[in-house]
Amino acid sequence: MTLTAPPRLLLVHAHPDDESLWTGGTIARYAANGAHVTLVTCTLGEEGEIIPDGLALLAAAEADQLGGYRNGELRAACAALGVVDHRYLGGIGRWRDSGMVGVESNGHPRAFVQGSTDEQVDALLAVLRDVKPDVVVTYGPDGGYGHPDHIRAHDITMAACAQAEVDRIFHVVTSKKATDAGVGELAAVPDLPFRLPRPGELPVTDDGVITTVVPVADHLDAKLRALRAHQTQISVWQNDSGWSCYALSNGIAQPIVDSEYYVLAAGRAAGAATDLFGGL
Repeated sequence: MTLTAPPRLLLVHAHPDDESLWTGGTIARYAANGAHVTLVTCTLGEEGEIIPDGLALLAAAEADQLGGYRNGELRAACAALGVVDHRYLGGIGRWRDSGMVGVESNGHPRAFVQGSTDEQVDALLAVLRDVKPDVVVTYGPDGGYGHPDHIRAHDITMAACAQAEVDRIFHVVTSKKATDAGVGELAAVPDLPFRLPRPGELPVTDDGVITTVVPVADHLDAKLRALRAHQTQISVWQNDSGWSCYALSNGIAQPIVDSEYYVLAAGRAAGAATDLFGGL
């Protein structure tokens, strides 16, 4: 295979903020290096838990305006990361955030998990055939941490990519080794505003299955800007010494590490263990 010029990377994420949390450094790196980066977001994240008190009435149980607000956050995050091709699966508002597993919103008639998988696969297939990506990124079969929308995103991505004959697919994961090391470093940082995670509390993947480690240290500033853009969902902390971490609405500190981690899910093995496009 000969790479398109520029190389084309397409990422499928469930909600606004997932692109920054899981793959922000990767997106920023490849965008800065001239790749064509397409981001597909499956829902507006209407069921997210809101952190700032002043925005609490946007919640699904109140004004139910969080999705529109998060669209603005996502636009700012895309600008920070260098994404110029962003699309909502099926068009903005087609499917709704299903919420965490077992909650009432799973049964909403517009919930992503209630939607027709055939329609969702066809919608993504249309994007794949338009963009013709060299590499596609999404979550693993467990969605990274069991969220129903993440699992559905995985399922439809794998099905659509099989039909489109995408050359290489990666599942983004969180490295256990890097996370443990990062938490250990945070434990020594004074005045940390979040509590440290208990052993086993953060969803991680054993490093033995990781196939590709993308260095993103040179692009952490862009990732931090993108994370801060998602103010309803993410609290970012950075001290004068350069230590940084973030927390979701649960207030648990999570380290911001200098690489992002992937498992080759389909396609030819990478020619370089530090490049999603390696060997193509």
